[in-house]
Amino acid sequence: MQAASLKKYRPFPPIHLPDRTWPDKVIDRAPEWCSVDLRDGNQALPQPMSVEEKLEFFDLLVGVGFKQIEVGFPSAADTEFNFLRRLIDENRIPDDVTIQVLVQTRDHLIRKTFDAIDGAKRAIVHIYNSTSPLQRRVTFGDATRESIRDIALEGARLVKELVPTIPNTEVVLQYSPESFSDTELDFALECCAGVIDIWQPTPEKKMIINLPDTVQWATPNIHADMIEWMSRHLPRRDSVIVSLHTHNDRGTGVAATELGLMAGADRVEGTLFGNGERTGNLDIVTVALNMNSHGIATGLDFSNLSTIRAVYERVTRLPVPERQPYAGELVFTAFSGSHQDAIKKGLDRRAREVAKDPDIPWGVPYLTIDPQDIGRSYEAIIRINSQSGKGGVAYVLDREHGFDLPKTMHPQVGKRIYDLADELGRELSLDEIREAFLREFVNISSPLDVTDYELVHHVGERGQVQCTTTIVLDGESRQCVGTGNGPINAFVHALENIGLKNFKVTDYRSHAVRGGSDASAAAYVQVQHEDGRLLWGAGVDPSIEMAGLKALVTAWNLLRKAE
Repeated sequence: MQAASLKKYRPFPPIHLPDRTWPDKVIDRAPEWCSVDLRDGNQALPQPMSVEEKLEFFDLLVGVGFKQIEVGFPSAADTEFNFLRRLIDENRIPDDVTIQVLVQTRDHLIRKTFDAIDGAKRAIVHIYNSTSPLQRRVTFGDATRESIRDIALEGARLVKELVPTIPNTEVVLQYSPESFSDTELDFALECCAGVIDIWQPTPEKKMIINLPDTVQWATPNIHADMIEWMSRHLPRRDSVIVSLHTHNDRGTGVAATELGLMAGADRVEGTLFGNGERTGNLDIVTVALNMNSHGIATGLDFSNLSTIRAVYERVTRLPVPERQPYAGELVFTAFSGSHQDAIKKGLDRRAREVAKDPDIPWGVPYLTIDPQDIGRSYEAIIRINSQSGKGGVAYVLDREHGFDLPKTMHPQVGKRIYDLADELGRELSLDEIREAFLREFVNISSPLDVTDYELVHHVGERGQVQCTTTIVLDGESRQCVGTGNGPINAFVHALENIGLKNFKVTDYRSHAVRGGSDASAAAYVQVQHEDGRLLWGAGVDPSIEMAGLKALVTAWNLLRKAE
């Protein structure tokens, strides 16, 4: 913004709370959770959900483990009313789930709401009215504090009066000073205390005071100060559940909620993946999984987060952003080479440690949780582009395709594949990485190829191996024979006998290819040229012996190509 534009804005005043205690608190238990996807989330959709979609979403929320679900605003529209009646009349609400309905503190709307919830086992009737100076001045035409407070009190009286009219439904009252985040604390307290006095909650039959961060005007620490101040001053605190409802205008909805819980709140309202007005509501998935990452049980099951995300995206018609914590497509993906290398080392080390102690705490660089715990797979962790490091390619080839490259081979393979990604100007798929590896480093048969071989073991007094091979060099076929202490060594001597050795073998590895079919053995040979250059070649063949010979031929060809 230009300096002239900034003059129209003012900082949010701090809260005078010099003895605040929340900075020293930690979150050590989960709050009560209430999903508002079907009301707050639904009303913010460009295309609201149909009744059938809402029914599917309700079942999804129940499956996740929500025990409180705000199902709508039944007095606002027939669709909302009919949806709620279907839930009740078709016995779709589990006995341990409480529905919540929102209603403005207006007489006829509250009466219609009671018609809508009649027959439910338990329902939270959530009444609200705006209380902030801005709302009093703009929305209500310079209304006085007393007139705004009276709206809240009249609504609470009517709810209490109507409770006996639906004797088969247990009613819990929830009150929200709807613009709490911009309301004077003493006035918010006055409205809440008045409602509490009318409802007369007890420790056995509590009511809910919801303190919504309707618009994020301030930093999360100020929000926490407001919550702690209210928690200290609310009457009958042992009979009141203090609830949070944060939005995300400043991008700090999660932080405001976590600090609000530290400040004494008992309950959290939010939506899956943060759907809601403007920048959205609190993302309950993030807050719950943050708690899981500290070993706190939340009662919410996100072990199959990809399926939850798929249903959400289909019925809301909104994509989950690629960088959304935990659920985004890229959150368990490493592009940076150093990250890839650290992740690979961390996963390998953890596999060894868990084999000895299954209860060892999670600890892998760059991964705050085990992706498998939320239904994500390791296959998606590493992606390869021109910015990736040597460890990334090795990780993919190992985990995805069963090739366990020697560590000193990683730079050679990594550089070539990253150069290819750079040439293409894009990320390489897992299959493209495999194909590039096979094309560039495996079974290279030009200009030298081995077409046949015969091994005779226990030759001579020293029990060596004799290797007779048929090779093709620049299109010309010839035979060569050599002996050595193993097939590779014998083949090296065979090449030396026909003048084709200008190198020495410095390393050799082999293993079975995991998931392999016809090509079930892989071998890797490192050679050093007379000028000091080191190169690896790989061979793949059903025969481990032939795989080794092909690896040596590949290394020889790569040396020739480098010349």
